[in-house]
Amino acid sequence: MDKKPTVAIVMGSTSDLPVMKEAAAFLKSMEVPFELQALSAHRVPEEVLRFAKEAAGRGIKVIIAGAGGAAHLPGVIAAMTPLPVIGVPIKSANSIDGWDSVLSILQMPSGIPVATVALNGAKNAGILALQILALCDTALTDKLCAFKKDLANKVLQANEALKNTEI
Repeated sequence: MDKKPTVAIVMGSTSDLPVMKEAAAFLKSMEVPFELQALSAHRVPEEVLRFAKEAAGRGIKVIIAGAGGAAHLPGVIAAMTPLPVIGVPIKSANSIDGWDSVLSILQMPSGIPVATVALNGAKNAGILALQILALCDTALTDKLCAFKKDLANKVLQANEALKNTEI
């Protein structure tokens, strides 16, 4: 994408990429420019701090942050930026069925909100980012409406197919 990124997708480790690429794929399909990077709240906290403080000044409007295990990345970023942060809890090799990630992102203290999607729900994070951006962009609103209409049509087509199914 040639345009300046408006969404930042960050993950705690490149091992999170199989999940987080779903947000990237959705945004790419909607022609929303984004950047993608790995930043660990525990291993490179100074880089996370720099990223969070500079994101708005670089034109980023929404941050999608995925993390597994202790999952501090979305909350740390949210504490350091005025931008909306969407957290994606990731079921990782060292997690407790993903619940530790869900609760770490969901249970933020008052004043530091992180919108949280389902476990491994990066596509929904991409959709939510688009919804936020569409508030001030009619072209994105049109794309969002077309996407939602397509979802509805798929359900209606599936329902029609059920009418011809023998049980």
